Amino acid sequence: MANASESGAVRYFLAGTSCMCAAFVTNPIDVIKIRLQLEGELAAQKGKGVEVFKNRYYDGFVKGGIRIVKDEGVRGLYKGVFPSLIREGTYSTIRLGAYEPMKVFLGATDPSNTPLYKKITAGATSGAIGSSIATPTDLVKVRMQAEGRLAAGQQKRYRSTFHAFKDIFDHEGLRGLYRGAGPTIQRAAILTATQIPSYDHSKHFLLNTHILKEGPVLHVVCSFFAGFITAFTTSPVDVVKTRIMSQKIKGVTKGEYKYKHSFDCFYKILKTEGVLGLYKGFIPNWVRIGPHTVISLFLFEQFRKLVGIRPI
Repeated sequence: MANASESGAVRYFLAGTSCMCAAFVTNPIDVIKIRLQLEGELAAQKGKGVEVFKNRYYDGFVKGGIRIVKDEGVRGLYKGVFPSLIREGTYSTIRLGAYEPMKVFLGATDPSNTPLYKKITAGATSGAIGSSIATPTDLVKVRMQAEGRLAAGQQKRYRSTFHAFKDIFDHEGLRGLYRGAGPTIQRAAILTATQIPSYDHSKHFLLNTHILKEGPVLHVVCSFFAGFITAFTTSPVDVVKTRIMSQKIKGVTKGEYKYKHSFDCFYKILKTEGVLGLYKGFIPNWVRIGPHTVISLFLFEQFRKLVGIRPI
């Protein structure tokens, strides 16, 4: 089989394709997650404990999904799917495609015995680079997914994906398209530093100890493990990213912004909603990242096998 570093363009293409497939399948979960993260925004909660999760319009993952279908139809679960696919076609092409070359750059020559810190560094770097380029697509995706049932006479915030890009640029400028870039890049760095290295490391641990052999079962087991670890580490920054990206900007002066920056958002959530406020939408986040991780990495491995590139 060809060395991964010798099949660069193909590897990047396969990385993007596998993640786009995963994004399409998991878009409904992503919509539910966004709605849960925005609900009860900065509402002071007694004791800042379980009160955070009471009296919600989107009452949990399952009921929240049912509510969206009742209010908006099945199409409501696929809001933002087009910018989501564009995002994966850029962001994930880079973060997943560049992971192995980055490991090699850091001196990793033996995939089965690469130190974990090199994998984490490679993941964080490739994730940050990919996200810094794809932030505008993430912004449009979040805003379109956040829009729920409209009141009588209320107009859609954006008519389409391309209208969203144009409207944001016209009213907020180029900087507006990169609103929330800080927490977005932070999340991408944490996600990729957790997701791919935990998959990579657990996979080679099971291979080196002869517990499992290379194949679909190994890929699925390690993907599930990576999905849980990733959801746990990224949930707080994911909530911050969603809040900043979805806040109203048009017609609001800069001094009246709900959140000035990511640390301001983090502090306000912690102060008014408590620690659990940072984990709003954790279940759908896990339910989304788990399947997304399994589908994307499983397909990536299978596609690699088809074209003769060795496994991760």
